[in-house]
Amino acid sequence: MHYTKVHCEQRVEVKKSTFISSLIPIDLFNETLLDLKQKHPKASHIVWAYRKLNEFDQIVENSSDDGEPKGCAGAPTLSVLRGESLINTALLTVRYFGGTKLGTGGMVRAYSSAAKAVIQSANLHPYEKRYNISFETPYRQVNRYEHYFNGVNIPYPNREFKVDSIYWSLFLTQEEIDAFKAFEKRL
Repeated sequence: MHYTKVHCEQRVEVKKSTFISSLIPIDLFNETLLDLKQKHPKASHIVWAYRKLNEFDQIVENSSDDGEPKGCAGAPTLSVLRGESLINTALLTVRYFGGTKLGTGGMVRAYSSAAKAVIQSANLHPYEKRYNISFETPYRQVNRYEHYFNGVNIPYPNREFKVDSIYWSLFLTQEEIDAFKAFEKRL
């Protein structure tokens, strides 16, 4: 499985209709949908599909045809996401009607082409499950922990500075957790 870390966009033209597809991390879905509606008020449709993992590691999928004939836009977009094994990712396509009707088969091909184009242009990353770990350290040990995390290239943006200690919250892969536990044993 793969996912995207950044917003990626591509344009495809089919029989004078313009399709602008955006591939985004799932966390940006609602914000991006609202943004696209504001940026493209004259667009005919904004079709979307997403795939994400829920808290039980089950894949949750959804799609919308946004007024296009049922099953001709959102379902093909979702099918492309499945075919590319994308997870925790959403794909939104803005359509400007060009005056020529595409028919149901033509719309399926057009939305699928638009989805494939944006995916091909994206820098995809292998999906690795991450777990939230939290811990506290006394101030005298902060430099050791910072040195360790910098050395293994793990960002640590979520820290809370308390009176006598620092509270850390990190999202790590199982491999990173095992290495971190080994580091703590050496302290």
